[in-house]
Amino acid sequence: MSRFALIGYPVAGSLSPALFAAAYGGRWGYDLVETPSFDEAWKRFLAGYDGINVTAPFKLDAFARCDELSDAARQTGAVNLVLRQEGRTLGFNTDVDGVAGALQECPALAGPGAASALVVGTGGAARAAVVAALRLGLSVTVCGRSAAKVQAFSEAFGCRGLLLPALSDPAFHCPEIVIYTLPGSVMPCLSGHPFQEAIVLEAEYRQPALAGSPCRAYIGGRRWLLWQAVAGYRLFTGEEPDGAAMEKAIV
Repeated sequence: MSRFALIGYPVAGSLSPALFAAAYGGRWGYDLVETPSFDEAWKRFLAGYDGINVTAPFKLDAFARCDELSDAARQTGAVNLVLRQEGRTLGFNTDVDGVAGALQECPALAGPGAASALVVGTGGAARAAVVAALRLGLSVTVCGRSAAKVQAFSEAFGCRGLLLPALSDPAFHCPEIVIYTLPGSVMPCLSGHPFQEAIVLEAEYRQPALAGSPCRAYIGGRRWLLWQAVAGYRLFTGEEPDGAAMEKAIV
């Protein structure tokens, strides 16, 4: 019987097992592998699982370790799903699908399309957000804490870069879409809130920083999680997951 898992640290409280059970009626096993050591997590994957989801802080490590990469994984430089096939490891990035799906279903985006997006953060989730936004035809600005990382994003993706203090500048003009990928405990804006007129998509769903904040529309991380899971579970099994059951599992 095929077995699957999520690796990362921490992963306690993840909705992924419930989503996977709902997707296929519990026909396959899905475990949480929680360890601060990527090497240990990878060994456990190779020893006992057919496929894994990968969450923070291991997405860049998984990218470096895979034998083959999908186009989305190459574009993002990050991997959030790995399959074992014929002795080789294949890396994918379904976070791109998660971002695109969450944005495309948002009623506030109906009608004339948005033209610009601000991606806050420079980690693996931010990489997926940039690629998804560019695929949707948006002009992208990346904002982060590290000047070196912001510059690297700008060079890799051909987008504008800003440091986080710029968000508190009264002259800052917020794009129509904000994709916020920083951990829930981190808030870049110490005074005021620059996102009032924006559609905000936040990656974090367990401890979101921006839920309830003034904005045009808020899209929680569970929508991102759902759409990346739908794409990922197809890759795991070759079967179409039960989307309606997955919807109920994350309410």
